[in-house]
Amino acid sequence: MSTAPSSSRRIRLSREDRLIQLLDVAWRIIREDGTDALTLGRLAEQAGVAKPVVYDHFGTRSGLLVALYEAFDRHQTAIMDAALAGAGPTLAETAAVIASSYVDCVLTQGREIPELLAALAGSPELEATKRSYLAAFMEKCRGALAPFTNSRTLATASLWAMLGAAEALSKAAVTGEITPEQAKDELHRLIVATVGRDGSVEIVPAR
Repeated sequence: MSTAPSSSRRIRLSREDRLIQLLDVAWRIIREDGTDALTLGRLAEQAGVAKPVVYDHFGTRSGLLVALYEAFDRHQTAIMDAALAGAGPTLAETAAVIASSYVDCVLTQGREIPELLAALAGSPELEATKRSYLAAFMEKCRGALAPFTNSRTLATASLWAMLGAAEALSKAAVTGEITPEQAKDELHRLIVATVGRDGSVEIVPAR
């Protein structure tokens, strides 16, 4: 008589491992069926856990959406930090790192990121959460580009314009309207132009 464990038996995971599993399943639901299909009940069913487990981790659907965005932001930040650490000393090289890192992160998640961003814009609370993370991302870009400016800073409006272009170009690459290389090249040109446009910010060598 076989003593092998039943394949239907639930595997006990640590809280951290369970969170990773739930987020992975949530991304898959968005990828296959869209954000509207992502509910806590659907997530519990697809993950093979009881509903209280999902509610314990996220509390509400909004909490789940925020957790997904936080996971994406951590991934994006880690990739950009590593890339910037190895970037060359010129504006062109730094701009290329920012452009490539942003587009590659969005492409890694595929259609899920545009879907998630649209969902986050659906309520003031979620939109505020999104904007706080975007503001932190812009400050990272401001710091990375500061060595190439006389003023040592870039206007916030310029950074928002760069971010808006990054989101639009990445979405177009995800949907196949343009290639990833076109998205990166255009974003790279925009970043370089923003730093030095109109002579208001003079490009100087990095120190």
